[in-house]
Amino acid sequence: MWAYDSVFYQIYPLGFCGAPSQNDGITVNRILKVADWIGQIRNTGANAVYFCPVFSSDSHGYDTRDFQQIDCRLGENADFASVCKELHAAGIRIVLDGVFNHVGRGFWAFQDVLNNRESSPYCGWFAGLNLNSDNGYHDGLSYEGWEGHYELVKLNLSNKEVVQHIFTSIKGWVKEFDIDGLRLDVAYSLPHDFLKRLHIFCNTLKPDFYLLGEMLHGDYSQLMNDEMLHSVTNYQVYKGMWSSFNDMNMFEINYTLEQHFCQKYIGCHPFNFVDNHDVSRIASILSNPKHLPLIYALLFAIPGSPCIYYGSEWGATGRKEEGDNTLRPCFNTSVNNDLTAFIAKCAALFKQEKALRYGTFKKLLLTNRQYIFERAYEGERIIIAINAEGIPFTAHFNPDTGNAMDLLNEREESFHNEISLPPYSAAYWKIV
Repeated sequence: MWAYDSVFYQIYPLGFCGAPSQNDGITVNRILKVADWIGQIRNTGANAVYFCPVFSSDSHGYDTRDFQQIDCRLGENADFASVCKELHAAGIRIVLDGVFNHVGRGFWAFQDVLNNRESSPYCGWFAGLNLNSDNGYHDGLSYEGWEGHYELVKLNLSNKEVVQHIFTSIKGWVKEFDIDGLRLDVAYSLPHDFLKRLHIFCNTLKPDFYLLGEMLHGDYSQLMNDEMLHSVTNYQVYKGMWSSFNDMNMFEINYTLEQHFCQKYIGCHPFNFVDNHDVSRIASILSNPKHLPLIYALLFAIPGSPCIYYGSEWGATGRKEEGDNTLRPCFNTSVNNDLTAFIAKCAALFKQEKALRYGTFKKLLLTNRQYIFERAYEGERIIIAINAEGIPFTAHFNPDTGNAMDLLNEREESFHNEISLPPYSAAYWKIV
């Protein structure tokens, strides 16, 4: 699967392109800005883009109006097709957000129900629809909203016509935009039968079509398995990473990593990140800015597919409590600094070394402030070391070797059952 060898770059198009927060009905081809950003995407080392919603919606993209039309605030279908063509020409794969659990109140079929009521052929498309009730919008009917949010109308995924409409739309996305995969919004809410059918259907479109699902907690294998999804969003590891640095307690992230990759999800490739469009920027979360490159060194060294959120490659800030728009800004220009270069080096090593992509996981040394573990694959071994403390640390452990090449710092190292780690440092030692 190509996604297991890829570094992802996430873009929230409506914010990135500076679109109005509400759909104003005016067509402006803002999405072409992404084509101008391809150089920056490649600067980070990414070779796949995950787009948050691009299709016509009422406001933030997750309240869809039409699965088959690009949001007018971003442009027309031809504009997005042009962007996708340029991304592919640059060797960059494309994953789109598939929002199939719910739609917006402006969704064309729901509007038909509001206007025609019993006469609408789409009454069966929406979960819990009751024409003899009312709601907060005084529609003279009621329906199920996603988690009580009635601006998000829940689809009835047991209705064959709804599923067929979704599948037809996906087929159109592959034909028109040549997409390589989908990220399924609130996948944890989607019926398992629907996910199984989606998996089978997408395999008919492209044999390596990637399916990623949003999952927050619980047993990831419920969705991440051979019948449903290739991967899920790894919020458990996300929380463990930043919390371990802020609390100076590497035991937390080690507990999660060992639970995942020594027990539950051996051989799996979850979708790893340090921030995204729904949470505070990592540069705003970390208490110590010197930990910023270290958390990225960890991100690219653990099992799974790493993802960079646009702007975070140079340390952009933004807090969730200040509103979603703060997390999804429009940047007029890109920035390339030491953090960008460090992330690019980590990304290059991830793509270069199979042990980082497919290797087993084993802890070698653990303290509150230091963490050393090994990834091994087909006779190749890479030892990853993190010193989160502001003083040097002498690590005493048996690496079962005498010599190694530090891939991150491009120097040879000699082991004699101990090695010194500089303050606030990371190393990827490839055993030679």
